[in-house]
Amino acid sequence: MAKRAEFRDNLELLQGTLDLMILETLRAWGHQHGYGLSQLIRTNSGDRLTVDAGSIYPALHRLERRKFVAGEWQISEKKQRTKVYRLTPAGVRHLASERSRWDELVRAMAGVLSPRAVEG
Repeated sequence: MAKRAEFRDNLELLQGTLDLMILETLRAWGHQHGYGLSQLIRTNSGDRLTVDAGSIYPALHRLERRKFVAGEWQISEKKQRTKVYRLTPAGVRHLASERSRWDELVRAMAGVLSPRAVEG
């Protein structure tokens, strides 16, 4: 039973991290479609993080249900219908809260991984 809880916690951490990256990317770069978001995350991570369609779209739908992003159908330059997402005011507030929690986690991890660096 403990392994299931551990897996669930890890899954929530991964979802939360992806959500944070999506919200921050929308804040920094403005309205984007799912593919654009995945490309910006890849590029801004120095090609270290790859988010495929099987992860980005469920995350966008989850964020949309929670009212952190809003999607709007538009016609692309190639005359294709595409859904473009934007950060909502609720998303801005959630992002600020999650950034604060993330910063705390980074400081805590730094304390564990490099205790002397944190002391000085």
